[in-house]
Amino acid sequence: MRQIIVIGIGAGDPEQVTVQAVNALNRVDVFFVLGKGAVKQELTDLRQEILDRYVRDRDYRMVWGRDPDRDRTASAYTEAVDDWRRRRADVCARLIADNLEEGETGAFLVWGDPALYDSTLAILADVHERGEVPVEVEVVPGISSVSALAARHRTGLNQVGGPVQITTGRRLARGWPAGVDDVVVMLDAHTAFAELAEPDADIFWGAYLGTPDEILVSGPVAEVADQIVSLRAEARRRKGWIMDTYLLRRRSPLTPGDGRT
Repeated sequence: MRQIIVIGIGAGDPEQVTVQAVNALNRVDVFFVLGKGAVKQELTDLRQEILDRYVRDRDYRMVWGRDPDRDRTASAYTEAVDDWRRRRADVCARLIADNLEEGETGAFLVWGDPALYDSTLAILADVHERGEVPVEVEVVPGISSVSALAARHRTGLNQVGGPVQITTGRRLARGWPAGVDDVVVMLDAHTAFAELAEPDADIFWGAYLGTPDEILVSGPVAEVADQIVSLRAEARRRKGWIMDTYLLRRRSPLTPGDGRT
């Protein structure tokens, strides 16, 4: 049984790394990294900055693997993600089997929180269920981009007594979720908010949260949507990648029995 710690390291600011995460970092012998190529090298560099800052008086090894590409044009989205995860599990299983010795502890560093739109826990469960490389997993939570977004905009995620829903851009494109006034949207590559017919909605948007490149915009969707679309496109061209999220909020909350969708 191999020991693996999945450590949430925050949304991008090294100071978001928790004391629990620092203690976990200092127990690790092998850090596994799935590289995403030269375009996203700064994400790898930030992981190294975190290790340089917080690991003290401990020798460790870095083991690299190539993150498989995912087919982002496939019409069958779920099947494409499942295939990508299986191939990621293949890579992780090999890395663990070949590089983690008995009695050692390995770790994967996860952006934000491992429980929120991240595949690492599911992939390690797949590795374990295969039986060839059994792993015992410990999870250290991190500050998610959702928490960082709310903090940077100095707002809560929900209105008084109301729920908040976290969803994806793909689902938002089908319409505002029923029964909620506050919607957090992640993984929106196509700026679905710009197509919403919600005249009384505000948006709190952030990209590269916690990093020197952080961008924040807020205001009525009808007034700032074009600005966000333009900023997002320019930032992605400049850096080659983007990580962003946003909160949508109706200014006229639902009342009990309101059937709006």
